Amino acid sequence: MPVLADFHLHSSFSGDSDAPMEEMIQHGISLGLTHMCFTEHMDLGHPVTAELPAGLFEVDTAAYQKTFLSLREKYADRIRLLFGIELGIQPHVTARNTDYAAAWNFDFIIASTHFVDGIDPYTPAYFAGKTDEEAYRAYFEEELKGIQSFSNFDVYGHIDYVIRYGKTKDQNYCYEKYADLFDRMLDLLLKKGKGIELNTGGLRKGLKEPHPCIEFLKRYRRMGGEVITVGSDAHFPKDIAADFDRAADFLRQCGFSYYCTFEKRTPSYHKI
Repeated sequence: MPVLADFHLHSSFSGDSDAPMEEMIQHGISLGLTHMCFTEHMDLGHPVTAELPAGLFEVDTAAYQKTFLSLREKYADRIRLLFGIELGIQPHVTARNTDYAAAWNFDFIIASTHFVDGIDPYTPAYFAGKTDEEAYRAYFEEELKGIQSFSNFDVYGHIDYVIRYGKTKDQNYCYEKYADLFDRMLDLLLKKGKGIELNTGGLRKGLKEPHPCIEFLKRYRRMGGEVITVGSDAHFPKDIAADFDRAADFLRQCGFSYYCTFEKRTPSYHKI
């Protein structure tokens, strides 16, 4: 397997996983990984509904860190474990996100958009009364606001996450349809010195390409983008490093001969 670092992982410290962290680590070791970075969910100010009780996606960071540090020491001679977070970006909680990101010594921060007008595209309600194109565009507009409003992150995560759940998924989706927004996103990310992730999670949802799509990755590279991590977005041990052979092929196709890991918010580069 050419990619040996999974930099997007969730355990039972995230509201949508019940996988014990130690089981995740043991499975990663069995796959031959050299690095694993846990990126538990922290979506401050997420909407509260019957399906989303208060605090569901707000990790108990102290408990997470305590368990993580214990396991990092236990497995130190077998794998490099990194302390990360997936920080949900909503413009109205920018000040809270800024304070939170500064309060903890994370190795790595993914910024992600999970809610548009208080609705997660994961739910059918997000697409109600909209065409897929309208729903996708609204999501990308929200991402652009997120990139404009917040800067304390290392990579922006699963940039076209919304297409996982559309009625037609990626059947009629392409970069050019949203180039007016994507070009602005890329320009901002590069000006801020931020990277992106190649997220293989959508492949498990039946998509043809990773997040973001191949053309987005190619344009990022052509514009001088260098920082790219690879993450499975696994919430269960069985999905760790899923489709990483394909990820390596996608990276090469887009002009990358390496992938990145982070430690103490600093990237390192590894050949594929």
